[in-house]
Amino acid sequence: MGKITVETCEIEGLKIITPTVFGDARGYFMETYNYNDFKAAGIPEVFVQDNQSASKKGVLRGLHFQKHFPQDKLVRVIRGEVYDVAVDLREGSRTFGQWYGVLLSEENKKQFFIPKNFAHGFLVLSDYAEFCYKCTDFYHPDDEGGIAYNTPDIGVKWPIPEGMELTLSEKDTKWGTLEEYVKEKENEGK
Repeated sequence: MGKITVETCEIEGLKIITPTVFGDARGYFMETYNYNDFKAAGIPEVFVQDNQSASKKGVLRGLHFQKHFPQDKLVRVIRGEVYDVAVDLREGSRTFGQWYGVLLSEENKKQFFIPKNFAHGFLVLSDYAEFCYKCTDFYHPDDEGGIAYNTPDIGVKWPIPEGMELTLSEKDTKWGTLEEYVKEKENEGK
């Protein structure tokens, strides 16, 4: 190992990965993913789909999750800077409903591992950002769920600079609260 360092977070299962970057006068080289290194670091998941998005400053995507086909995600930024957030939605978890945020950028090259059954979202802080993520299950459009990015029962402290206008998709303006999500899950089980 030694090609990556892994930091654990206050919420069990979340991990911040920093790759070793080899730089010289030509630029740099790094491995962004190596199954053997990740497995040795306690992340043995197998990823089946890679996604990439581009967004302008002020775009906020989230908080999203898959209801019946949950995905582990490994996220990173290849251009720009975002504030990335994961919210614990694991039933029975002692940290259920708690959130954790990390700054991901092309400069720090950090990656964020988010296990299944977390809601995920990010806010673009730079003028432009390109965001990449690996998933352990395929995207199922009819299975998508979400929670409002600003729901007070989670209380994410998004680093929104004064004067920044947020840009959200139509669906992201319509998600409910954590409490509504819990009630929906309870009704589903009946």
